[in-house]
Amino acid sequence: MRSLHPSPFDLFDRLEQQLQTAERVPAAEVHETEGAYTIALELPGVDRASIDVKATDRSLIITAERRSQRTAGAERSAEGETSGSSPAAPANGSRRAPLLSEFRYGTWSRSFRFPGGIQRDALEAHYRDGLLTVTAPKAQTLTTVCVKLAD
Repeated sequence: MRSLHPSPFDLFDRLEQQLQTAERVPAAEVHETEGAYTIALELPGVDRASIDVKATDRSLIITAERRSQRTAGAERSAEGETSGSSPAAPANGSRRAPLLSEFRYGTWSRSFRFPGGIQRDALEAHYRDGLLTVTAPKAQTLTTVCVKLAD
């Protein structure tokens, strides 16, 4: 017999479904020093070739893609690369789908807007151990304009 009122467990089921389909973006930390802004992003499992950093006068846009091992392996095979067999791989060379996967794959983009301008030509980006660190020096445009009053 079904009741008209949903069970509290139904709410948990719906919450779990929403969390599974929600887009996750990497955790970030933004620091400001006297001369620069520094952004650190956690990007575990991301190939450095898929990371793209672009800048405008006051913002930074970081885009990356995390591919699944199965998809990346299939693309390498299609390109004609040979890969060594691993003991966990099935004998026929195809990989089986995981029983459970909580990894997030796909492309995402994050943008950061700064209160002051940045020097786009002096950006530095380093990627090591799954951590992307981008340093954006502050623009040194300190201009003062004197305006004479009209009579």
